[in-house]
Amino acid sequence: MMLEGIRIVDMTTIVFGPYATQMLADMGAEVIKVEAPGGDQTRQFGRSRAAARQMGPVHCTLNRGKRAIALDLKVSEDAETMRHLLAAADVFIHNVRGEAMERLGFGYETVRSLRGDIVYVHCQGFGSGGPYAGLQAYDDVIQAATGTATLLPRADGNPAPRYLPSLVADKVAGLYGAQAVLGALVHRLRSGEGQFVEVPLFESFAHFMLQEHLFGAAFDPPLEPAGYPRQIDPNRQPFPTADGYVSIVPYTPATIAKLFELLGATEVFDDPRFATPMDRLRNISALYGEIARFTPARTSAEWVRILNAGGVPCMPVRDLDAIREDPHLAATGFFRARTHPEEGDYVEMPLPIRFGVRAVPDGAVPPRIDADGEAIRAELGPQ
Repeated sequence: MMLEGIRIVDMTTIVFGPYATQMLADMGAEVIKVEAPGGDQTRQFGRSRAAARQMGPVHCTLNRGKRAIALDLKVSEDAETMRHLLAAADVFIHNVRGEAMERLGFGYETVRSLRGDIVYVHCQGFGSGGPYAGLQAYDDVIQAATGTATLLPRADGNPAPRYLPSLVADKVAGLYGAQAVLGALVHRLRSGEGQFVEVPLFESFAHFMLQEHLFGAAFDPPLEPAGYPRQIDPNRQPFPTADGYVSIVPYTPATIAKLFELLGATEVFDDPRFATPMDRLRNISALYGEIARFTPARTSAEWVRILNAGGVPCMPVRDLDAIREDPHLAATGFFRARTHPEEGDYVEMPLPIRFGVRAVPDGAVPPRIDADGEAIRAELGPQ
């Protein structure tokens, strides 16, 4: 396993940090989830079979392969256990406010005195040094602050700002967090140095979203408005079929020509707006409207078969409740059936990355609160 022998003490909660450490656990790291006695709040997201154990579905999807210990760091005995844990750790990752962590006695300098080469990762809402430093941050707040909540209005003309219906900022920041841990570990392997690493949610998600949406504002002075036009085109939506909707992406001049050939609608190119390949690209929004006139002639399955065979990217719009029935995900083992000893049967999503040298292991089932507390304390020895 790639990260075998790396111990991560994980004091993160909700989604941002646990998503990062979930991926690291999948790559073989030993992740010890340190929770307050009441447990991570995500344990309560959704129904669980045994409510007293607080094993909701979001906890299960984010905490595979981790060991769990419950500690109240305001209690001297538990704080001492935490110090022993950190002295034997390679990475300490948390999302507690910096000032609060200092008060608890686990700021960077204190932890470095316990383990000189520790990789100390602080997942926080806003980067230090700016006027937002120290403010609380949740996914909705970050979508608003980065301009993401104005993307749907640009696309559909409804002026009310709206959130994307996903914890997308938290999850994206989790990817940055995992990347940060790996980069710092590689540096330590080369130099022997640990370090303090800051992973801010706001800046991470802004960095992610603005790769295309900074657009014309990337130049100084701006040459065009911000917002990548292709992504906010109101006509670039799933196309209706005889029994549902499909996604079709005519991305190049050759693909556009082939699509209308397969639609049996090459007469559309008699329109001066679409006469040449460049005309079609310049007027792509109107061309989307033309596509939508012809797709109701066949079912979604027929279009998926015909268009993909012809080299035009096409997939059906699948309802979220039917995602577990997707034949490709089934064939590639995306979902894996597991049985939890107390909670019963459930499905998990292993790391989708495939390594050619070392297989990704089957992680342990998601832990109950303090499931490994007794064993971890015994491993640490007398305190």
